[in-house]
Amino acid sequence: MSVLTTLFQDFAARLCSTEFLRDARHPDHPTAFSRCRKLPLATLVAIMLTGMRMSVQAEMDTFFAHLRLQAQLVHEVSEQAFAQARAKLSLVAIPGLNDWLIARAELDGFVPRWRGLRLVAADGSTVRFGLRASHVKRAALADQILFGLFLPGPDLMLAASLHSIHERGERQFLIEHLDRLSPDDLLLLDRGYPASWLVAVLNQRAIKFCMRVDNTDGGYACVREFVRSGAIERIVMLRAPNKQDALDYECPRKPQRVRLVRHVLPNGEQRVLMTNLFDDKLFPADCFGELYHKRWGIEEAFKRLKHRLNLEHVTGLSQQAVVQDVAAKIVCDNLQALVSITAHADADLPENKRINHAYAHTALKPLMPILLLGAKIGRKVGVLLRGLLGLIAGRTYRHRENRLKPRKPGAKPHKKMTQKNC
Repeated sequence: MSVLTTLFQDFAARLCSTEFLRDARHPDHPTAFSRCRKLPLATLVAIMLTGMRMSVQAEMDTFFAHLRLQAQLVHEVSEQAFAQARAKLSLVAIPGLNDWLIARAELDGFVPRWRGLRLVAADGSTVRFGLRASHVKRAALADQILFGLFLPGPDLMLAASLHSIHERGERQFLIEHLDRLSPDDLLLLDRGYPASWLVAVLNQRAIKFCMRVDNTDGGYACVREFVRSGAIERIVMLRAPNKQDALDYECPRKPQRVRLVRHVLPNGEQRVLMTNLFDDKLFPADCFGELYHKRWGIEEAFKRLKHRLNLEHVTGLSQQAVVQDVAAKIVCDNLQALVSITAHADADLPENKRINHAYAHTALKPLMPILLLGAKIGRKVGVLLRGLLGLIAGRTYRHRENRLKPRKPGAKPHKKMTQKNC
């Protein structure tokens, strides 16, 4: 727990640092946050990082009440002041905090390795923000795509970005994020990603990958032949990318050598996984089924952000406000994940006992103002966290292996703007 206490103290110090102040100023407002106001930079960001699920005024009144350790709401700042302050906040400020948090989690040992590699899952999810008609300049579109890179082990979102639904697709979004990956990462991809040019790009950059490929995806003759053969694994050559793809993505126009592995589920369903991990001693064929299943963590993360943190209920109508809200809730979810990891470890819970993340969010939210801004309480941070970890460790559920729950067909639920929590 001492590691978590120090992490929160350093995170709070980061919010008040001159380095963060420099990064947080919007290019159009180079002197922002210089004067002493009721809503300084650290307080503004701390309010956003609590995971705003109610109206702006209700969230701020609750925030200042928790900061003063009292039950009665405190009306200290208006929602108009909040809107004016957040307009001066740079779009890279909160993502920069997330980068700092991920680097710190790596340093503190929160991110495990799978056979010496860091697992990174990539996927996208359609979001429908609860917007209304307005005359706001650069107003946000209601329907957008949230693309993310996710660390399945510690349940941390490495990076995320919003895109128009009319853009080229998730493969292109992945290309834009490849600079965040290193040769020590193993990229986990679903069946919507296989393409000859993408495999060529990943091999060119020496990025390890494991992706699901179906018989019909891309029309790979070698995959169809592998399925018919009944073999457990086979090394094959994918056809070279076409000329236009090779030019667009600056990848070699050469056949790509990959390894195909067959994975049979308990219900008899078969999956074909494609990878560039060729060492059958370090990576035997029977390890890839469990490896691919770890990708499911990013699906749970999207669900948690949408339905636990009300990601689609934004606090502004402009695209700038929407991007800030998404980034803030990702940092909020990452902080909750680190708290849950510590609670599980300190309570010495068995592997099949999992922390209830929804309850962890609820338990952490009232303490966030004090943890992020309560510099005067000093050693009491450890006391507060100890009580929090005990509460979270008492709310667990039993995880059952090899359980399959097919998705139910039908439209996904999207709450209206008027259906915010009270």
